[in-house]
Amino acid sequence: MFRKPALSTIPNGSAFRGQSIGRLPSLDSKEPAQEEKVVLKKKVTFLRGVSIIIGTIIGAGIFISPKGILKNTGSVGMSLILWTVCGILSLFGALCYAELGTCIKKSGGHYAYILEAFGPLPAFVRVWVELLIIRPAATAVISLAFGRYILEPFFIQCEIPDLAIKLITAVGITVVMVLNSMSVSWSARIQIFLTFCKLVAILIIIVPGVMQLIKGETQHFKDAFAGNDASVMGLPLAFYSGMYAYSGWFYLNFVTEEVENPEKNIPLAICVSMVIVTVGYVLTNVAYFTTISPEELLNSKAVAVTFAERLMGNFSLAVPIFVALSCFGSMNGGIFAVSRMFYVASREGHLPEILSMIHVRKHTPLPAVIVLHPLTMIMLFSGDLYSLLNFLSFARWLFIGLVVIGLIYLRYKRPDMPRPFKVPLFIPALFSFTCLFMVALSLYSDPVNTGIGFAITLTGVPAYYLFIIWDKKPRWFRRLLGKSTLMRPAGLCEGDS
Repeated sequence: MFRKPALSTIPNGSAFRGQSIGRLPSLDSKEPAQEEKVVLKKKVTFLRGVSIIIGTIIGAGIFISPKGILKNTGSVGMSLILWTVCGILSLFGALCYAELGTCIKKSGGHYAYILEAFGPLPAFVRVWVELLIIRPAATAVISLAFGRYILEPFFIQCEIPDLAIKLITAVGITVVMVLNSMSVSWSARIQIFLTFCKLVAILIIIVPGVMQLIKGETQHFKDAFAGNDASVMGLPLAFYSGMYAYSGWFYLNFVTEEVENPEKNIPLAICVSMVIVTVGYVLTNVAYFTTISPEELLNSKAVAVTFAERLMGNFSLAVPIFVALSCFGSMNGGIFAVSRMFYVASREGHLPEILSMIHVRKHTPLPAVIVLHPLTMIMLFSGDLYSLLNFLSFARWLFIGLVVIGLIYLRYKRPDMPRPFKVPLFIPALFSFTCLFMVALSLYSDPVNTGIGFAITLTGVPAYYLFIIWDKKPRWFRRLLGKSTLMRPAGLCEGDS
């Protein structure tokens, strides 16, 4: 099931770029297997890089997180400050990843960077917790938002049943999994369309909000810092909600080898994208408060819909549809990228061999996509939206902080490494300290969810020694694990793409 890597595939990036794809001979032929070299071309221009980042970041967060941020900060003014601070911190983190992506030209994102800086054990724990916690929880959180917003037009006069939300969410998750399993081309085409829908949804909120400001609707900004005082326990949770809304800036690092002139385009695309998203997010929240009071925002389960109903009349029915499509796009993009991380980790020997197989006709990493389905369903039916958000944030930001610490470590361990783009040292220091500090506070302020996340993270250590290091496994144990990897499903073959 798991195995020691006989030969590293990450150093040359071949596992992600598909530098070699084996063609299996037929069973009744003596013809040996042939290999042909396939290299993904550099087709990601600056504008496409910007669209990747913006299209992945804008998801459910801006439409569901205002409630969590306002509740934990205590005032309108503090919530707007936190939105701005989270945008700046996200920019700092993205710049750190820009340096890593231009000096470590490997595939796999977080996993590859931790492997390069700290070795196989923490890299295995990273992909282990990604498989068990981060990706299933992230997909469940944004899928729940999709389920709520897609049902809003059908439950105008009454409360949406929780069971109905979770059932339609389960259908949405299944559709995304099938889409990513069937065709890479269609996944990409649909993602472009959904990115357009994201921007339309944001503009539908910002433009009426600006018009309200012009009319003088500023009553909710008077005494903006009046209200409940923000507590030490509440700020980490507010920070999590804000950083969740900005998460997605690291996905460009999954396609570094396909970016034209990465030394220039990656940092520039990151800066432009983060400025656009930060300004858009802050203006969206300002627009909310031109029409909705803080108390009404806290009581609303669909903030964007409540806002639209006040200003747009019957047209407000279109807003939840746009928001649902935005959430669907983030679901699609996240599963598309992270399934490739599982694929690369499998080629390294850190995950079951079957996850490194691709469909011979559809050219999709079918097993790496499908493995997420049951885990996401468990997350979906095991907790509410904000518990999942806090549960997810602990593990995600713990390892992102570790990646940035790895950047600082590599500055001293390998000072001669070529660094086409280099950030000032205070940026990774501040970003990693902030991540780890908030993670530590979360253990105190929300011990149940973060404790569960921490415990599951630690299970990666014995799992590494059991599945990767331990050579003298009993025969029955090897036979049990071998059944899940040695049988190649029809239509699948090993490949490096």
